[in-house]
Amino acid sequence: MKNDRDIETLSTRLVYENRWMRVREDVIRRRDGADGIYGVVEKPDFVVIVPVEQGGRVHLVQQFRYPVGARYWEFPQGSWELSPEADPLEVARAELREETGLDAAEIVHAGHLFQGYGYATQGYHIYLAKDLRRNEAARELEEQDLVTRAFDLAEAEDMICQGVIKDATTVAAVGLLRLKALL
Repeated sequence: MKNDRDIETLSTRLVYENRWMRVREDVIRRRDGADGIYGVVEKPDFVVIVPVEQGGRVHLVQQFRYPVGARYWEFPQGSWELSPEADPLEVARAELREETGLDAAEIVHAGHLFQGYGYATQGYHIYLAKDLRRNEAARELEEQDLVTRAFDLAEAEDMICQGVIKDATTVAAVGLLRLKALL
C-alpha cells in the first residue's frame, strides 16, 4: 500500500544527549515504501543580533570556535538551552548585552531561518538592534576569549566576500536585512 506521507517515522532511538543538544536516529519509510534511517540533531532555536550604530557601523564578535579550530568574526548570537521556551526577543536583548555590553532602545525582528534543516531541527531568529547604548558585558565562561569590535558595514561585507567571515548565520542575516531594506 502506498503511503500518503512524504516520510513516515517507524521508530526513534536516542543516540546522544547533553545540555546543548540531542542526537537521535529515526528508522523511516519513504513514500515509495523504501525504508531508511535519518540522523537528527535536536537543538533549541537561537537568536542572532545585528547591532547597528547610528552611523551605520555594525558590531561583530570574535571567538574561538572549537569544532573548526579557529577564531572567526560573527554577529552576537546565542540561546538559552535550559529555557528553550523563552521569548526570542528577551534572549536577543540578553545576548546582545552579555556578548557586547550593548543595550538597544529598538530591536526589530527581521525573520526566522533554519540552521541546517537537512540534519537538524534548530532555527534562528534574526534581530536588528538600533539606538545602541554602552553598558557592561556579562560573558559566560565559554565566552571568556570573546572580542567585540565595530566595523563599517562595507568593511564587514568585504570580510564576507573575502572569506574572513565564514559564519553562515552572519552572512544570512546580512542578506535578509539587505533584501528587506533594513540595513
